[in-house]
Amino acid sequence: MKYETYNEEETKRIGYELGRRAQAGEVYCLKGDLGTGKTVFTKGFAEGLGITEHITSPTFTIINEYREGRIPLYHFDVYRIGDSDEMYDIGYEEYIDGDGICLIEWAELIEDIIPKDAKWIVIEKDLTKEDICYRKIEVI
Repeated sequence: MKYETYNEEETKRIGYELGRRAQAGEVYCLKGDLGTGKTVFTKGFAEGLGITEHITSPTFTIINEYREGRIPLYHFDVYRIGDSDEMYDIGYEEYIDGDGICLIEWAELIEDIIPKDAKWIVIEKDLTKEDICYRKIEVI
């Protein structure tokens, strides 16, 4: 599926719809440059799961856990991970094989340990567009 958005609310709404339909055990991988809207998308995704907590990117903590929704959400930001082995040190397998949904920002950095059935969400800016809020979102 491919989408185009022109503001943060539209990006958030796509996340919301995917979160609303998400099932326990699924893994969602977010790929996009800095500032493309990965965290905005995640906020919508969390709302779709019924999570009302404030969502922040776990850039320094690597993972934030949100358990108040209909399914637990494990939100990873692996931008600062040196290699895939570090993921096992933080309990990656328990999360991936657990009862919730894993949403991983910068997942391409650990692609070798991402499950084959993971869903990839690619968010891109198009610098040729005059609208600086424009995003192209593809769900693979």
